[in-house]
Amino acid sequence: MFMEINDFLFGDADYNFLTSIMVRTFVMFLIILIFLRILGKRGIKQLSVFELVVILGLGSAAGDPMIYKEIGLLSALTAFTVIAVCYKLLTLLVFKFKWIENLVEGKEVYIIKKGKFSIDEFKKESLSKDEFFMELRLRGVFHLGQVEYAILETTGEVSVYFYDHEQTKYGLPILPDSLKKTIKTFEADTFYSCTFCGQTIKYNIENTFLCPNCHNTEWVKASSRKIIK
Repeated sequence: MFMEINDFLFGDADYNFLTSIMVRTFVMFLIILIFLRILGKRGIKQLSVFELVVILGLGSAAGDPMIYKEIGLLSALTAFTVIAVCYKLLTLLVFKFKWIENLVEGKEVYIIKKGKFSIDEFKKESLSKDEFFMELRLRGVFHLGQVEYAILETTGEVSVYFYDHEQTKYGLPILPDSLKKTIKTFEADTFYSCTFCGQTIKYNIENTFLCPNCHNTEWVKASSRKIIK
């Protein structure tokens, strides 16, 4: 009877092996945290890094004792305890030290400023332009001239701040068909937007086909459509 209880609690492990589990779980916790950070904000949308680490760690710790006879319940309980302690400790450190929060969670990033892309910031993020435009379209954005600021939050969500109705500018249209209609011939006194950065200019004979902001050469006719209320 004692042997059955011992097998039920410890499996093939002994007391010394529990220490090894604690160390291995702690190392795996850090590894999961690092990999999720590398994946970027889009990989953790709607969940914090901490929540995903806990879910993955607890899922792994809980799964093995269910299917492997040689792994006892105390092994999983030990892993659970280490994950919980790591979570509480990191939460405390993030609350007390801003640099740790920035290191783990990252920072909010301005993707759009005053109707055009912040190119240097956008390049740092694991977010394609098509994905970003989709997020804007879901919020009713027709062109970038309607958007004063768009911020990529640490959760991967995009916050959009619109210009007032009267302040809407000419801007890059972001409907899929509009982006394909690149211009070959320019008309004087007409607004055009760079397809890469969203820079919008009113064309005259002194302009060149080279974007003054990003040096791109592809343009589409800009839109001044107002936000529909």
